[in-house]
Amino acid sequence: MKGSLCTEKTPEPGEFTDILEERRRNSDLSYALRTFSPQPYKGHPPTSASALHQAVLDSHYLRYVTQEVATESGEPVDVIREEAAGILEEMSHNLQLSFIRLLGYTLSKVFKRVFRRILVNEEGLNKLQQAIQEYPVILMPNHRSYVDFLVLSYVLFTYDLSIPVIAAGIPLMGMKLIGEILRRSGAFFIRRAIGSDKLYWAVLSEYVKTIVRTGSAPLEFYVEGLRSRTLKSLNPKLGMMHMVLEPFFKGEVYDICLVPISISYDRVLEESLLAHELLGVPKPKESTTGLLKARKVLEDDYGSMHLCFGQPLSVRELSKGRISRSQYNLVPRDLPQKPSEETQAFVSMVAHGVVRLQERGVVLSPWSLMALVLLQNYGGLALDSLAQRTAWLRGLALKFGALLDWPAQVPDEEVMLSSVSLHGSLVCCEEGRVFLLDEQGSSAAVSSVSPEEAVLKRAAVVLMCASYRNQALHVFVRPALVAVAMPTAPSSRKEDVFTQFKFLQELFSNEFVFVPGMAIQDFEEGCSLLLRCGALQISGQELTVTEDEQEIASFLRAILQPFIQTYQVVFQHLTVDGSQVFTERQYIPVLRSYVLKLILAGELHTYEALSSDTQKNVLHTLLRMEAVTKMKTGDQSKFIVNKADIQRIGDILAGRRPAQSAAFSRL
Repeated sequence: MKGSLCTEKTPEPGEFTDILEERRRNSDLSYALRTFSPQPYKGHPPTSASALHQAVLDSHYLRYVTQEVATESGEPVDVIREEAAGILEEMSHNLQLSFIRLLGYTLSKVFKRVFRRILVNEEGLNKLQQAIQEYPVILMPNHRSYVDFLVLSYVLFTYDLSIPVIAAGIPLMGMKLIGEILRRSGAFFIRRAIGSDKLYWAVLSEYVKTIVRTGSAPLEFYVEGLRSRTLKSLNPKLGMMHMVLEPFFKGEVYDICLVPISISYDRVLEESLLAHELLGVPKPKESTTGLLKARKVLEDDYGSMHLCFGQPLSVRELSKGRISRSQYNLVPRDLPQKPSEETQAFVSMVAHGVVRLQERGVVLSPWSLMALVLLQNYGGLALDSLAQRTAWLRGLALKFGALLDWPAQVPDEEVMLSSVSLHGSLVCCEEGRVFLLDEQGSSAAVSSVSPEEAVLKRAAVVLMCASYRNQALHVFVRPALVAVAMPTAPSSRKEDVFTQFKFLQELFSNEFVFVPGMAIQDFEEGCSLLLRCGALQISGQELTVTEDEQEIASFLRAILQPFIQTYQVVFQHLTVDGSQVFTERQYIPVLRSYVLKLILAGELHTYEALSSDTQKNVLHTLLRMEAVTKMKTGDQSKFIVNKADIQRIGDILAGRRPAQSAAFSRL
């Protein structure tokens, strides 16, 4: 196992193998019923669900917390213990091999219909197999689709690896029959809104820590917390991360192995659903009926998907020189203990680092690069121009270290047409020209829809296309931020460019994932990549864009323009046209109406400004930068706008005012 996150070059993932190739040749029933003999942790037999259940209820930690809750509430201890047992009953998995076999058989049928290929890097799986036998293993995939956890368990079953227990949202539990199948396939269910429920936190925490301590099965959870509706990486949630690492902090296990897993899709099953959620259409409730109605997805082609199993990470190695575990020796292990600031910073660093490693393992399809080009050319492009621009971008992406799934020895125009065919609901090629469709499947507006509806239909397609572009943004974001910082900094001196870069990084830290405390390394990476492609020249302390490669800098700036323009529009709304005080419920509808009016008036051309996720990110950024204040009044939150501060942030973004200087002795 290695002990570094993202300060070194990520090892190559090795060759990818299509696991569906064998499934298409052989019997699915034989596959599901074959001998399944994974090598468990330290050779121990897996802990049964009932034994795990009892160990949690009997733990000193849970006894201590139930006594505390009983004292605080005035309820008898037995009543509180019964409540804890009920929470555990609702939550816990009931993993059974017979249901894994059923799932394996069913998923073979489904996956062969919807995917051309499911590609995995066997080198990464071999390292995972070794880690499972030696350490408690935490599987940490990114989350892009409901299919993610199903396909991951399917892959592990295929390779005779221990089936993980999986943290899942409780709405899945409510699906008739399906919820129970998932529970018996290893899912344990967590409530979405736990709040300050001390007892629930205690049961969940002890359940997770017992799984880690015993190594009874690999534990799988999404460090991003939620499925990404934009297909961009999300900043990590740290609650579960604290839970899985605590047994190491307390010396209950020698080490813990974290395995980043990168899942990428040529085409996501929920692409339309995700775009409409961003435009304000409520997410449908998870139900068995809804699942059955969604059977039509089985009739469509979703191309290939990749699962890249990353290098296993040793928590013990990562913690060296970063934290002292001696604080845990001062309090009995069974008692609750608030983590120190040092520990919290370490957990945050590890979680953000894992997300960065997930990004580095993402395999990009040609369509992701085509989407980057098409979204900078709303009016469409001639097929030969699109092929030429995408091939140019492919070369740039490879120089920047991207992993690409590009067909070998196939003419570029054929690659373009194949991608257009796969994404026929978004794009088409007519008379040698490629352009985005309106949502109803035509490039021409339908007269029966209102202007507002026409904008929303167009926006739905743009947001779907943008989601595939977003899968590639991590490759370009650091050099793009340098490219944006250079013309908006007060001078070309490295110090001034870095100060502007750091401001931009802070401003967009809800849009892109940056490891805390690594701004200098990120700046150096961005500069290094620009130097590598010949777009940057450094003379002493002066940074300049080379004359020959202005195109690269312009292209990189254009990648960030939808985000810059959306932030500027929200700033304008809050400082000029909006109210000084607004509620949480008012923010999105009022802002959406404002953006719609600007688009209809021809004053704004960025349909992505209608994305509710980006709009929320702007608000969270302004709260973090203290330009908006949040106040709780009853059951509602009110936001108070500091117009002068927002104006100042907008001026810095536009280059009208310099950002505050930052210390950077290493530059």
